[in-house]
Amino acid sequence: MDDNDGVRTRLTHSHEVANLARSIGTRIHAFKPELFADADVHNVVQPMLSAIGLAHDLGNPPFGHQGEAAIGRWFEERKEWIFNNHDERGRGLPLAIPDDLHKEFLQFDGNPQTLRLITKLQTNIAHLGLDLTTATLAAVMKYPIGAPSQNKGSPLTKKCGYFESERALVETIRAETGLTEGERHPLTWIMEACDDIAYSVLDVDDAMKKGVISPDDVLASLLADGTTKNEPVIARASAKFAEVVAADRRPEIARDIKIGYLRAYFIDALIEHASNGFVMAGDAINNFSHQMPLMDNNAICEKLKLLARQHAFGNPGVLRMEASGAEAIDGLMSAFWDAIHDRPSAKFDDLLTRRSGAKSKYVFALISQNYLEDASRTKTLSGIAGSVRYRELRLLTDMVSGMTDTFTIKLWAELKEMK
Repeated sequence: MDDNDGVRTRLTHSHEVANLARSIGTRIHAFKPELFADADVHNVVQPMLSAIGLAHDLGNPPFGHQGEAAIGRWFEERKEWIFNNHDERGRGLPLAIPDDLHKEFLQFDGNPQTLRLITKLQTNIAHLGLDLTTATLAAVMKYPIGAPSQNKGSPLTKKCGYFESERALVETIRAETGLTEGERHPLTWIMEACDDIAYSVLDVDDAMKKGVISPDDVLASLLADGTTKNEPVIARASAKFAEVVAADRRPEIARDIKIGYLRAYFIDALIEHASNGFVMAGDAINNFSHQMPLMDNNAICEKLKLLARQHAFGNPGVLRMEASGAEAIDGLMSAFWDAIHDRPSAKFDDLLTRRSGAKSKYVFALISQNYLEDASRTKTLSGIAGSVRYRELRLLTDMVSGMTDTFTIKLWAELKEMK
């Protein structure tokens, strides 16, 4: 929502991740093509890497991780009744949501929402979402487990990668690809690394563009840190900065030139690190014994993330917008829940039945027809995924997580005026 059009959005970030993934895939294929089972790099590997790079953040709610936290807090405040009672007055549900699935809502995450979006919520004549290949869908799952298998102690299982509503679909994907619960598709490692590269380098790049921190401050911080000062990329950047100073350009121009060199040099160094890391760990990645993300323990990546937290995400303007976003998400969750739940008890099983109150009718009419169709037709699913309450909560999170930041703020400004 920044006024500066040069600052990145989720869309530009996704394009950057996709492009980085293609670059790394090409480098790995040049070093050791057998790591990709000799698949055609141009017709198989690169298209898959592009697809999962573009898709990786689609399920993120407004305001990213802060939005995830806001959704989780809304459920946390209602956890005593919302999973097992009709409402806060205590009437029991015909089928309560099991305890091991509460995490899907209390710890709402954009990763499983991404899989849901591209397989179900995007309209398709045969209800196939974007109709992507099973290999691509497998590679989209950053965390290859459902909520019951979640284990905070492992990088691969610290979050869930699919909801109960998509469990049957995931079983089909695994039958086609040969993967099992907990086994990550090899290309997912590359997508994860590119996401780390993009937001570590480019968040700092945005902060420099906004004037929150200068390129000289960034370089000075890296030179003062014992873990990064001796990295080859730091020596390379220092030499180039000296050339810029010697060129005697106007300070404003020199600043922009320095920003460009830092961005290019950091990305190049991190792409090389990720590519080499995949080649070295390739056999372990392909036999599913590898556990450590490719960019973990990279000193430059970690230091840039720290600088972003200190100077970009700790900026009062950013914190103010996050606070406004959290308030908007909380209010919209309540408004949409009231609208979803406000229907005659005689037709409780029918999520599409006419709403009772005037405000509920209006708010319910705002819900995407795609989401409503899925909530209605999944009544036929077996088990908890087809239950009324589970479908209500999925419809609620589908609607709120599908909004953009700007739309969220505008809609909340409108609805909070309605008493």
